[in-house]
Amino acid sequence: MPLDFREKFTYSVSVKRIMAKTKAASKTFQKPPRPGKRLGVKVFGGQKVNPGNIIVRQRGSVFHPGLGVKMGKDFSIFATKKGIIRFRQLKGKKIVEVV
Repeated sequence: MPLDFREKFTYSVSVKRIMAKTKAASKTFQKPPRPGKRLGVKVFGGQKVNPGNIIVRQRGSVFHPGLGVKMGKDFSIFATKKGIIRFRQLKGKKIVEVV
């Protein structure tokens, strides 16, 4: 007598995979605090500067160079002549000058 398919396989095995709720954290997320980059205005309006003095250290051109100053390749603004610092706005841009 041929066996019915159900009679042939009467047992069942259930396999349940248990997975972690969160993935394991790696060392890349455990970096120590990094030091600040010391950006900002170094010489304020009304103060005296000499040629070569850094006036502003910045990321991007927040302050733009005016008369008597130039911008370095890292966007830092430095004096090119001796004088007094003056900050002003021109058409919505912050301008730094040495007068």
